[in-house]
Amino acid sequence: MRFTPRVLGPFVGAIAKKLEHYSQFQPSPLTIQQYLDFGRTGTAQSSYAFLKNELLVRLGNIMQEISLLPPALLEMPSSKLVASWYQESFVELLDFEGKDPTTDLINQFNEKIHGILKRHAHVVETMAEGLIELRERNGVDIASEKGIQYFLDRFYMNRISIRMLQNQHLVVFGNLLPDSPRHVGCIDPACDVETVVHDAFESARLLCDRYYMVSPAMELEIHNAVEKDKPISIVAVPSHLYHIMFELFKNAMRATIDHHGIDDDLPQVKARVVRGKEDLSIKISDRGGGVPRTILERLFNYMYSTAPPPTRDGTQAPLAGYGYGLPLSRLYARYFLGDLFLVSMEGYGTDACIYLKAVPVEANELLPIYSTSSRRNMTQAAQVPDWSHHVPGDNHRTNSNK
Repeated sequence: MRFTPRVLGPFVGAIAKKLEHYSQFQPSPLTIQQYLDFGRTGTAQSSYAFLKNELLVRLGNIMQEISLLPPALLEMPSSKLVASWYQESFVELLDFEGKDPTTDLINQFNEKIHGILKRHAHVVETMAEGLIELRERNGVDIASEKGIQYFLDRFYMNRISIRMLQNQHLVVFGNLLPDSPRHVGCIDPACDVETVVHDAFESARLLCDRYYMVSPAMELEIHNAVEKDKPISIVAVPSHLYHIMFELFKNAMRATIDHHGIDDDLPQVKARVVRGKEDLSIKISDRGGGVPRTILERLFNYMYSTAPPPTRDGTQAPLAGYGYGLPLSRLYARYFLGDLFLVSMEGYGTDACIYLKAVPVEANELLPIYSTSSRRNMTQAAQVPDWSHHVPGDNHRTNSNK
């Protein structure tokens, strides 16, 4: 498949050929165990050798899919901006193609990756702006909406997986500091779930207070069925779990206040955390009036929101309205082989249920790179590979479905 001029813009000739070259290879998925083992025993040289190719493959693949978006969406200013960020990052990484790792080169590579992380920091919000621009200007038919939904699930999962690679490399081999000495890169082998839940609630409450001058309290229940009376901890990226919890608390608080009013005695938001033999389960329950069953699944649609569109003057962070909160939270849960479900009782409230794996990381299940709607349970490779061998033309497989 070839990139069209409307997507490639100024990138022609050699750059276009590079995009085609790297997009024909499948990315190399990794397990949590591989991340942990390599973070403890790997080298900056082998990480560089793997990443300088793997990032080009992952960027090339998703840029190919960007070219298949509806032309009307790609014409939107915000969508063009996102596409330009990906193109610029791809070209910057080409500077390291075929270059052996020296200390100076690895330092340059780390600086470049740090710059790419900053450039892509607002991809989600900017793409959401593009969807709002499309709705306001042209509207969206059902077929296009389904295609956009499919693409964005893959696009954002790809983004999560790429940023995981970049952050892990920079914390282990670059200048980013870990959140605690216990961390292996950005992974906490003993993430204190209760602490993350409290932190997310407090942040959501501050934002809610800013909008409504009031916020519901939280009732938290912890149940460890494996090690009774002990704190619950799992292997996780705390920032991912925090993101999920923050979004769910925001939704619960907004629904509660909208349903009961700011002058009433607000019912609490209830949170229950349970550690089982296989699963970590978290349920967030509100009495925010619930939603009809007919629109429940639409809450995971990027082009649907029960809140009005947010103000776009940049004066404050939005409480809701962009539409990506729930679907993106579900992707974060699925990235670590879990899931997120909603159960709603119209007229009463909604339960949001998160399931994450609590089994030992030696399960060696590969973390997804794209959408997990057809998630495969792949359990190959108990041995941690030498990452430096994962280069196009070697261990990468050619994409046969593109």
